[in-house]
Amino acid sequence: MRNLFALLLVLLFGVTVCNNAVSAQGFSGNELLAFQDNKDTSKANETTTTTPAEKPKAEEAKADDKPKTTFYQMVKKYYIDGGWEFMSLVLITLIFGLAVAIERVITLSLATVNTKKLLDKIEECVKADDIEGARNICLATSGPTAEVLGEGLRRVDDGIDAVEKAIVSNGSVQVGLLEKGLVWLALFIALAPMLGFLGTVIGMIFAFDTIQASGDIKPDEVAGGIKIALITTVFGLIVAMILQIFYNLITSKVDSLTNKMEDATISVIDILIDNGYTNGRPNKKG
Repeated sequence: MRNLFALLLVLLFGVTVCNNAVSAQGFSGNELLAFQDNKDTSKANETTTTTPAEKPKAEEAKADDKPKTTFYQMVKKYYIDGGWEFMSLVLITLIFGLAVAIERVITLSLATVNTKKLLDKIEECVKADDIEGARNICLATSGPTAEVLGEGLRRVDDGIDAVEKAIVSNGSVQVGLLEKGLVWLALFIALAPMLGFLGTVIGMIFAFDTIQASGDIKPDEVAGGIKIALITTVFGLIVAMILQIFYNLITSKVDSLTNKMEDATISVIDILIDNGYTNGRPNKKG
């Protein structure tokens, strides 16, 4: 986990450096497109005069030579237009949210075990009156299910009621561990659109300040200011939607593991009862 947060700090440092570099150059996305248009115009002026028969071919060649805007360039353009201050905050929420989501997905994937195979091994040991062997199998198996079953088998000598209490107590702890980090992920889901809305409100205030200072309403200035203000909201909503998908995926995985854990504990209790462990070990009764 420490290595993961160290990597995040490096990524954040890189993002900050890139933003400062872009801001220092003053090379916005609109200026980039204008530069490309001017370049294309100059190339067109340098071309020789073509005959009417050659005009369609020349126009097709110009259309093919026109550079296409990639998805990365489009995102970069809107990121810069939205203002790097608030856009960086939204980006930070995305980075931290993805870090938590990826860590949870990896942890939950490692916690998944073949429950049927584990129960078959435990049943073989219980039939052979080898409770210690069953516990060792649980200890050697990773995941919350094996942890809960091992804790229950540890209380076999105290009777089936003690086994059930141990399973319930340890099961609550394991469920809490499975849900670890979901609070932070929910926070980032709520925070991303809030930051976007905040950037929009501040952008609208600046737009109206510009109108007030100029004393005249110019449609191009108003439309441009509103567009830039709304970009932060769009990015905030996109970040929230991405993190919401991960949140639902993780909660679904947690529910699946919890259900499998409950089914496994019921099966172990049934195995113990069927083999005479209701009041402890069979050889200790009477």
